Amino acid sequence: MSGGRQFRGVTAVEEWEQVLRDAGELTPAAVERITAVHGDRGARAIEAVGEDRIKEYRDFTVVVGHEEEYIVEDDGCTCKDAEFNLEAADPDQLCWHAIAVRIARAIGAVDEHDMWYSEVREFI
Repeated sequence: MSGGRQFRGVTAVEEWEQVLRDAGELTPAAVERITAVHGDRGARAIEAVGEDRIKEYRDFTVVVGHEEEYIVEDDGCTCKDAEFNLEAADPDQLCWHAIAVRIARAIGAVDEHDMWYSEVREFI
């Protein structure tokens, strides 16, 4: 993992985000960089983006997991990994849900819904 290292004055996350924005897609080089920085979390995030599991609602961004849905807001997430395993002071330490949201936003792969997630949750 990156340990908060900065390259050219930006974090490792900001670096791969810029690569994605410039390319407009998940290139092999970007995938390699994401997995180098985030390991298995990066691989899981890439898989979620490829499966269109990042949903943007009026009130929240949600990542659909295999068993639950996770709300991601400002790199914070409702998952246990974010709650217990990540160092908040390290900007490169993100759960796979937050990484997936950043990837999807950078390449325009967010599934947008013009509704409130809080209303959708009532039906689930």
